[in-house]
Amino acid sequence: MDVRTICLGLLSVAERSGYEIKKLLEEGPLGNFVDASFGSIYPALTRMTEDGLVEFRTEEQEGRPDKKTYSITPRGRAVFREALEGPIAPDRHRSDFLFVLMFADQLSPERMTEVIDERLAFYEEKLREIRAELGDGASPGPQFVAGHAIAIFEAAKSYLEEHRHTLEEQQNQRSASGMMAAAPAD
Repeated sequence: MDVRTICLGLLSVAERSGYEIKKLLEEGPLGNFVDASFGSIYPALTRMTEDGLVEFRTEEQEGRPDKKTYSITPRGRAVFREALEGPIAPDRHRSDFLFVLMFADQLSPERMTEVIDERLAFYEEKLREIRAELGDGASPGPQFVAGHAIAIFEAAKSYLEEHRHTLEEQQNQRSASGMMAAAPAD
């Protein structure tokens, strides 16, 4: 999903500043499946203002720059609805964790254990956060998305718990063969 559509979606629910949009993407449930940086949010908001999709009001702040609070226009709502009706790109999963484990044979056993344990703790924390955010009274869309995220994190956690031994066994075999090669010949 492009940054413009993400911003329009968030603004279709409530007025927000660029900073508030970024915080929702970092800390809210959307952070699990969309990404947009300050460097992309603010230019998108500027372009959308120029295109009449959003408008803003300026609020003075003591000792800080003025705050711009954006709201979606009727034209912006129409563009957002049109984007929702369009084709959906396939999901892409980006993971530094999986990249590192792709090269597990080059990790020390200690580092590999550390990486796996850290990821399991991450999954536990994300599950706690999502369940806490879900709460009562959430509309069906956010409930569905939170449930989907819970299913994904639970499945990933289970897979890692059930299959970490395959990587650990490989590490143990490598360590054992390394010790054999390093042992002096009699």
